[in-house]
Amino acid sequence: MGYTDRAAAGRALGAELEHLRSSTPLVLGLPRGGVPVAAAVRDVIGGDLDILLVRKLGVPWQPELAMGAIGEDGVLVLNSDVLEQIRLRPGQLEEIEADERAELERRRTIWRGETAPIPIAGRTLVIVDDGMATGATVVVACRVARLRQPKRIVVAVPVSSPEAMRRVEREADEVICPLVPDTLGGVGAAYRDFHQLADDEVTGLLG
Repeated sequence: MGYTDRAAAGRALGAELEHLRSSTPLVLGLPRGGVPVAAAVRDVIGGDLDILLVRKLGVPWQPELAMGAIGEDGVLVLNSDVLEQIRLRPGQLEEIEADERAELERRRTIWRGETAPIPIAGRTLVIVDDGMATGATVVVACRVARLRQPKRIVVAVPVSSPEAMRRVEREADEVICPLVPDTLGGVGAAYRDFHQLADDEVTGLLG
């Protein structure tokens, strides 16, 4: 099983999420790659579409390992388990956070401008990415979203490794993924077209 492109993956994923239609969900794409998947999901199940702007704070020598994450409005989530196991020099965490906040602000300016995000409190959220290899980005997205007190968090991805599924299942109320191969060579292997999205493609999808 595989997908033609991210939009096709989103349509297939939407078919697995029909049970959420009555909740008028808030579908949140993780830029960039998760946005076309999220837009197609929303087309199937209805609700609202927005982006969840988070930036992972990766360990400098192992970027896929999240020592925390940042979100909009100054949200900071730290992974104390990871921080206790690594040795950062004084001020290094703050430097990394500053760099990632600059990138988050750049993306906020491009994709939000002066528009406020759709409120999360009390909503059923569907957090969507184009796939999970380690699950680190989706884990931190769940943690940032949880701080805003949603009613329920559902993670929906077209493809995932078994390891990522186990990690994310501890963070979300429900995880939907149609394709979980025993060995995931990479998220892109599940797609015929897995091009790197440009900023303006995301802008167009968000309308």
